[in-house]
Amino acid sequence: MNRRTFLLATSATLIAAPAFAGGAKTADYRPGLIQQELAASKTLLVDYAADWCSTCARQERILGQLRAENPAYDEAITFIRVDWDDFSRHEVTTSRNIPRRSTLILLRGDAELGRLVAETRTDQIRALLDQGLTAT
Repeated sequence: MNRRTFLLATSATLIAAPAFAGGAKTADYRPGLIQQELAASKTLLVDYAADWCSTCARQERILGQLRAENPAYDEAITFIRVDWDDFSRHEVTTSRNIPRRSTLILLRGDAELGRLVAETRTDQIRALLDQGLTAT
């Protein structure tokens, strides 16, 4: 492994670590997962992200912080991460008109309850999660 690869991997690990603090779990998308969870009447926060995206990393830190502060988010919302590099041209992205990585969408049943694109303000991300609490 060359030095640049090592530094990028180490940085990504340090950036993503807070998102998983406190036992918060985010499922990696696989085809059919969103439909399966929606059919089970769950509220979903779908995070379209890339490992190399600094805006995505900021969103993940904020989501991790908010989830650690308020365990009700994890009780009411299922968190799913869609890897932009793998699924940017896939139906999971195109069918919802996702414009770019760093897009967060809140889903319940057949409805999209909210969407943030490239948003990194804590209050805006908290407001989206709060919508998920009231949707259940």
